[in-house]
Parts: sequence; C-alpha cells; structure tokens
Amino acid sequence: MLLLAVDTATPAVTVALHDGESVLAESNQVDARRHGELLLPSVDQVLAEAGVKLDALTGIVVGVGPGPYTGLRVGLVTATTFAAVLGVPVHGLCTLDGLAYAAGAAGIEGPFTVATDARRKEVYWARYEDGRTRVGEPAVDRPADIAEQVAGVPAVGQGALLYPEVFPDARGPEHQSAAALASLAAERLAAGADFLPPTPLYLRRPDAQVPKNYKVVTPQ
Repeated sequence: MLLLAVDTATPAVTVALHDGESVLAESNQVDARRHGELLLPSVDQVLAEAGVKLDALTGIVVGVGPGPYTGLRVGLVTATTFAAVLGVPVHGLCTLDGLAYAAGAAGIEGPFTVATDARRKEVYWARYEDGRTRVGEPAVDRPADIAEQVAGVPAVGQGALLYPEVFPDARGPEHQSAAALASLAAERLAAGADFLPPTPLYLRRPDAQVPKNYKVVTPQ
C-alpha cells in the first residue's frame, strides 16, 4: 500500500504519503489564497522526501470537505486526475473526519466537536463520540445557532478558535493534516470500510453566482 493524501478544503494545503503502516513524508502550509499554486509543489516535495515516484502509488486519498468552493475543488481535481492517469482508486473522506482523527491521536477523549471556518460568520461542524466516530452528518451554521448542541464538550479546528464565546473549550489541532487523513484511510482500507466518492461536499451554494436580474442578450 502506498497512499498519497491531499486536502485543500480548509486554509491548509496539506499532503502526505502513507505506506499502510506509517506516514513517510508530509507537507503542511496554511494559505487560503494559494491552494492551486502550492499543491503540486507540495506533492513533488513529499514524493522526493520519501524517495518515491508518482507511478508507485497504489491509491489517492482526498478530503472532500465541507469547504469553500474554490479551495476545495483544487484538491479534488488534482486527486481525480492523478487517479485517472495512474489507474488507481481515489478514496474520499470527510475533511472533518481527518481533524477528528488527529484530535483523537492528540489525546482528546470522549465526545467533542470539530468546527472549521466556513466564512460568512459560519462554521462547518460535526459532533464526534471519539476520533473515529462521527455523530450525524456535517452541517454549516452560524455558531450562535448551534451553541446548545455543542455546549459542554471540547472543540477542535479553526472554526472553534474563531468563536470562543460558543466554543469556550477550543483546542488544537487547528488545521487539517493530510497525515491524519492518510492514517485514517489506511485503517479503513485494512478494515474493508467504505469511502465517499471524490465529489465536493459544499453544503451551500458557491459565493460566485449569476446575478438575479441578469438578462441574456441575443444578437439580432
């Protein structure tokens, strides 16, 4: 097994290589405006550090979000292109699940919340029983609207740190890690578990939309 994991659903541009037992190399950069510019050089860096050629990969792992439209599609397009060219499967995982797995590995026990920044004064979030068990589906909401639902448990992720009045017990990790995503995928592959399709989990419409009063002008 040799998995390349990528995720661009958050401000982090994160890449990792996993051999089924451990992470061989990883790259993590936080820049919400440079996903497209940073991702491929990060892949090259990780492969070079591990001494692995691209054609040696047996699978691609990709975070499918939730996340903002522009950043999220960079990782998904890259992952599906690699998979198509190499003829290997691509395994989709919820980005929040990767953060939860990292939180569990960092020692957070019991129920907790994962929240990432959804912009527009909202968060993408989900509740977890532990680092591997999500409760329900991811959602996008204003923090004040979910205060009762997330009360009394720790929270991880950048979204939690941005709204301490709703997430008073906010902790790290703050950003997504492809290393955690790859480790989770390796576990799930070994267990024969299912994955998500490599399609974006937006939860809401893109920011860029056609104006409501837009008029089509047909040439005479």
